[in-house]
Amino acid sequence: MKRVVITGAGTINALGQSVPETLEAMREGRCGIGPLEFRDVERLAIQIGGQVRGFETEGRFNRQQMTLYDRFTQFTLAAAEEAITQAGMEFHGDLSARAGVVLGTAGGGVSTWDDNYRSVYEDGKNRVHPFVVPKLMNNAAASHVSMKYNLKGPSFTVSTACASSNHAMSLAFQLVRSGAAPAMITGGSESMLCFGGVKAWEGLRVMSKDACRPFSANRNGMVQGEGAGVFVFEEYEHARKRGAEILCEVVGFAMTSDASDIVMPSKQGAARAMAGALADARISPDEVGYINAHGTGTLANDKTECAAVADVFGPHADDLMISSTKSMHGHLIGGTGAVELLACIMALRDGVIAPTIGYEEPDPECALDVVPNDAREARVEVALSNAFAFGGLNAVLALRRV
Repeated sequence: MKRVVITGAGTINALGQSVPETLEAMREGRCGIGPLEFRDVERLAIQIGGQVRGFETEGRFNRQQMTLYDRFTQFTLAAAEEAITQAGMEFHGDLSARAGVVLGTAGGGVSTWDDNYRSVYEDGKNRVHPFVVPKLMNNAAASHVSMKYNLKGPSFTVSTACASSNHAMSLAFQLVRSGAAPAMITGGSESMLCFGGVKAWEGLRVMSKDACRPFSANRNGMVQGEGAGVFVFEEYEHARKRGAEILCEVVGFAMTSDASDIVMPSKQGAARAMAGALADARISPDEVGYINAHGTGTLANDKTECAAVADVFGPHADDLMISSTKSMHGHLIGGTGAVELLACIMALRDGVIAPTIGYEEPDPECALDVVPNDAREARVEVALSNAFAFGGLNAVLALRRV
C-alpha cells in the first residue's frame, strides 16, 4: 500500500478566511460564534452561530458563476484554491486523468433551497431560475472543483450528516493508498445558516441559545457554523519527488455504524471506530497524544464520546489531550470534520493543542483532559479526528507527524 500525506490545506470559516488566520484564532482561543445576520433572523429562537462574515464574492466569482454557485460551493472553491496553491500542484496529463475530488456536505445548497422556496411560496412567483437544481445539488461543489482544476479521476460527494467530511477524507485516503489515484482533493463544506436551515435544526431541541460549551457540566447544546476545509491528499513518493512540503501523514481510518438509533449516539459504535482507525494505522493506543473530539456540546454526545475514549485507551485516556474546536467555530455539520482536521495538523506540526473554550464546570462524566480554555504546547506524534453523525454513522481518521 502507498503512504499518503497532506501537502495542501485551505479553509474559510467563522475563525478566518485562510489556514493561517484560522490557526492563529485557535491558538488564541478566539470565539467566532456571534449574533446571526440574515433575513427573518428575529423569527428564530436560536439567533447565534459561527457565521462567516465579510466574505467578498466580487472579484472572486463573475456574474455567470454566481448563478451556479451556492454559498457552500463558494466556500469550497475558496478553500480549494488555497490548498492547491499551497501544494503547488498543476493537473495535466496522467495526473489530471487520475486525480479526483471527494467532498462531504450534509445539506448542499440549503441557501438556494431557502431563497427559492421563499420566491414560490411567499412571493407567489411561478418560475425559478433554470440553474436552481445545478446550484443546490450536493455534488455541485465537487463538480465545480473538478472542472476548475481539470480533475478527471474519481469525483463524487459524500453525505452522512455530521460525519460527511471525515467519510469523504477517509475515502480519498483509501483511493490514494490503494494506488487508484496519485492525489485527491478532499474535505467538505456547509452553509446552513439561513432562516430555513436554522429553523429546521431548532426542531431538534439540541441547540444552545448562548454558547457552545463542550464537556462543561453546564453545557446546553450545539451551535451551528458554516464554511469549508479542503486538503490535498497525495501519495508520499509522488510528493517527495516533486519536492512538496508535507504537512503530516494520514495513517489510518475506520468507519462504523451504530445500527441502533437515528439521533442518540452509541458508545460502542464510537469506540469501534477509534479502535479500528488505530488498528488500520498499526499504532498502539499509547502512541496517540491528541484527539480532536466530535464534542458537540450536547449532554448525550459529550459523555458518550468520553466513555468511548476511556474504553479504547484505558489508563492512557488520562494522559490524552482531547479538545473540541466546535466551541470556537461552531458545528459545520457536513463540513465540520474538514475544519477540525486543521487542529490535528497544528498539533502535529506546530506542537500547539487547540483548546476547548467556554469550559466552566467539570463534569464527572467527561473527566478527561479537555484542554480547557487555553491552548497548550505539547509534542504530539499521532492524532485522531473523530466524527460521529446522526444516523449512528462514525468516521475516524488517524494522522502522524512527519
